[in-house]
Parts: sequence; structure tokens; C-alpha cells
Amino acid sequence: MTSILVVYSSLNGANSKSTELADYYLKSLESKEISVKKVDVAKLALAHLTGEEVQAWMTDASERSSSQKSLAAVSDALVAQLQAADEIVLTVPLYNFGIPSSLKAYFDRIARSGITFKYTDSGPVGLLEGKRAKVFVTRGGTNKGGDDDTQTPYLTHFLNFIGITDVKFVYAEGLSMGENRANESMASAKDKIIELTR
Repeated sequence: MTSILVVYSSLNGANSKSTELADYYLKSLESKEISVKKVDVAKLALAHLTGEEVQAWMTDASERSSSQKSLAAVSDALVAQLQAADEIVLTVPLYNFGIPSSLKAYFDRIARSGITFKYTDSGPVGLLEGKRAKVFVTRGGTNKGGDDDTQTPYLTHFLNFIGITDVKFVYAEGLSMGENRANESMASAKDKIIELTR
């Protein structure tokens, strides 16, 4: 059985186009043996990372104060979900030329030295090898392949950094450029999703 972790990040919840694509992907897998865990980082409302939280991670578990235990538990739980998954699905709308801040806060909690990556004499090595990722990107305009597409290189680099090198993107762009354009873009994205499940 394949374990899939879906990370939603849109502020629009169930009404989000990126959520629609991820749910369409899951529906296309109904005939396969999968287990699905869902996390909505917009609803988690993780705070900006602080030095106190990082220090809690760096303190041996047996020596953590009660406050440090509470702080570390948040990251530990998110990392455990990721470690247990064979595949991670990310929904990524474009907000102000970048990823949602809630998704960045999530990434800050799963990038853990010695757990999801490590540094060696030849540089960093990801520790989550053997997993794959699907990234469903939605945008009001058209940015794919352009200089202002900051999401694709960042997401690719981050996932590679923690060891996930099998990364596939599906884009739905032009969603704010008229109803016809939006419908065509979503239909095209869903066609690509079907290709991913074959």
C-alpha cells in the first residue's frame, strides 16, 4: 500500500483551485491501494520560526525543559508524518510571487539537521530518499518558465535538499484571465494528472 501525505496551503480551503487539483489526483487513485494523510498548513497557522524553537530541537530530548518539549513536539509530529509517507503532494497557489507563508513555515519545521538532511564534507545530503513528490501549482497569471517563477526552482531545490528528487509539477495558470482561460487551464492540468496515474 502506498502512503500519501497531502499538504494543502491555500487560504481558500475547499474552494481553492490547487485543492481541487490535489483532490482530483486522489480521486484518480481510488482504484489503487493507498492510504492518505491530509494536512492543511493554512489552518495549522504555524508561527514564524524562532531561535527558541530551533534550540529546542538541538537540545537532547532527555534534557529538554517542558517548554522545549512542547516546541519540539510540533516539528517532530510533522517530520514523522513525512517520514511515514511514500509520496508527498503539495498544493501551491502563487501568492505575491512566492509560496504561501504557511507552507514556508511548514518547510521550516521539516528541514531538520540530522533527521531530514545532514551536512557532510562534500555538502548537504537529504535523508528522505526513495520518496516522490507531486506539486500542483495554481496561478492567476502566467509565470511558468519565466524569471518571475520563483516557486519552481525553490520547491525543487528544497525537496531535493531533504532527499526527494523524484518531483513532478502540474501547473494551472491564467486562472484570473477570464473564465474560458481558467476552465481550459484546469482541464489541461487534470489531463496531466491522469497521465501521472498511468
